[in-house]
Amino acid sequence: MAVRQHHYQVTVTWTGNRGEGTSSYTAYDRSSDLQATGRDPIALSADPAFRGDASRWNPEQLLLASASACHKLWYLHVCADAGIIIDEYQDNAEGTMVEGVRGHFTRMTLRPQIRLRHPEDQPRAADLHHKAHDACFIANSLNFPVDIEPVFLHDKLSVV
Repeated sequence: MAVRQHHYQVTVTWTGNRGEGTSSYTAYDRSSDLQATGRDPIALSADPAFRGDASRWNPEQLLLASASACHKLWYLHVCADAGIIIDEYQDNAEGTMVEGVRGHFTRMTLRPQIRLRHPEDQPRAADLHHKAHDACFIANSLNFPVDIEPVFLHDKLSVV
């Protein structure tokens, strides 16, 4: 079976030149816009700890969101294939990064809260997180642990 390749393209445009360019570390904003064909732009910046704008998404959040969304998509897929009906899914994901010359993430923890149509499916639904994690393209591309800590709820999820 041939392996299919998928290609992705985005454009990140720096918008933080205050007129002095990068004449000093404090002379410029970390702002940029993320664009892809046919989509609304996303306002980006650095984490506020690195002189970024807290009102904009930062790369660390986007990496965490990518891992969370990929796991969710695979989890819904494997549950559908297994005949398990998910009615609600909300992940409160968290990542840990260390600073330094070679700053890097050390771990991510996904904490999906899930409401099943049939609560008796919970043992099988819990096991399927392993299958979803193994299939997740993003998790397979990371070089640090991604832990999955699902919680199964029997009432409506409250949106954070």
